Amino acid sequence: MKPLNELSITEASTLLASREISSVDVTNACREEIAKRDGDIHAYLEVFDDAETQAKMADEKIKAGSASALTGIPLAVKDNILIKGKKASAASKMLENYTATYDATVITRLREHGAVFLGRTNMDEFAMGGSTENSAFGPTRNPHALTRVPGGSSGGSAAAVAGHLAIGGLGTDTGGSVREPAAFCGIVGFKPTYGSVSRSGLIAMGSSLDQWGPMTKSVTDAEILWNAVKGNDPLDSTSLPEGVYPKRAETKKIGVPMSIMGGLDSSVMENFQAAQKKFKDQGYEIVTVDLELLKKVLSIYYIIMFAESSTNLSRFDGVRYGLSRQGSDLIGDYAASRGEGFGTEVRRRILLGTYILSAGYYDAYYGKAVASRKELVADFNKAFESIDFVLTPTTPVPAFKLGEKTDPLSMYLTDIFTVTPNLTGMPAISIPSGTIEKEGEHLPLGAQLIAPHGMDERLLNAAKRFAGEVK
Repeated sequence: MKPLNELSITEASTLLASREISSVDVTNACREEIAKRDGDIHAYLEVFDDAETQAKMADEKIKAGSASALTGIPLAVKDNILIKGKKASAASKMLENYTATYDATVITRLREHGAVFLGRTNMDEFAMGGSTENSAFGPTRNPHALTRVPGGSSGGSAAAVAGHLAIGGLGTDTGGSVREPAAFCGIVGFKPTYGSVSRSGLIAMGSSLDQWGPMTKSVTDAEILWNAVKGNDPLDSTSLPEGVYPKRAETKKIGVPMSIMGGLDSSVMENFQAAQKKFKDQGYEIVTVDLELLKKVLSIYYIIMFAESSTNLSRFDGVRYGLSRQGSDLIGDYAASRGEGFGTEVRRRILLGTYILSAGYYDAYYGKAVASRKELVADFNKAFESIDFVLTPTTPVPAFKLGEKTDPLSMYLTDIFTVTPNLTGMPAISIPSGTIEKEGEHLPLGAQLIAPHGMDERLLNAAKRFAGEVK
């Protein structure tokens, strides 16, 4: 048997159900690995002191015969997902001492299954970043190469799963924040259809873009987590009932938008071509699709995301929520509280979002971005009339070095393939597609599949075939 902390959810669940191991055993194996390695990786901001107590309760549930596939499974939770009685800082000084007063809906549903919450993981502050270098509490490192980033903003959860510091992880995805770190760390990251999973209890960044997502060692594991938390929630007005989207006939065709493949790292292109061949060998026809708006997708995304981020973070003013500092007057209070509470990247995005939404520029920027977003959705819906999926690399480059991308624009460019599913609300998944060697290090890469609205199960089935989990 492999070390307990290296088990997948599926493997651990089987052994737990047969009583060959206990949840306490698995939880403590993960805690021991955290103690051994997390000083270098810094995946966790806090390891919960009641994790073993949770595991004992899960073992009782298993003994009583009321267990599910997630009972007793230790999970790492991103620091912007509320767990009642636990801190949730969104990796920001602004919320450093905030303790959640209620559970996020995804936590409530996982509690019902008897999952164990190991701790809260590091992230880019308020989910703003693609490397987990923007955390107010220091960066997380990639467990495959400690000089490199794990991706972001869910880099802590990705590193915890890839480094075997947890059996599975929870993240959030606004523009690729589950899928990009999954690709950099060599694990699976799944962003479901917008509205299929409740956002209640997730600290908001971009409300029309944010979505919870599982980060796991296999596609089957991601499916298990998704099935446990999906479904309509009266606490979230954007959550949708199942069956709201019509079923689509299967074509066995995958579209590749070659028009946006120009700037790929050569090794990434070679890996992507191998991924296409693998799908061909599984009976799919690979066709080129014309999605011209993809050339403008970063502009569309960042205008909308800046605007929504600025609006969501306006509540943190030192009076109503968050860190409070005294100035010489009310304006001084705001300036001192927000200046000290927010990091550089968060302040940058608030300023740009406020500018975009100002009276003189709303129509020129935000209005046009919203109109273009509707056109993008229409283009994808039209393309999906003749294909099942769109295939891209998850990222244009492998994991880069810590401190390498000091220019924010170069960081934003790494989102070229991942932002589209958030703008369209369509489901997408990053599947490990192999490794490349760079400067003597073996760095993981991922392939991204995008499916039409509501076709999450078909997407997961195709990903499982690609990953070799089913024939």
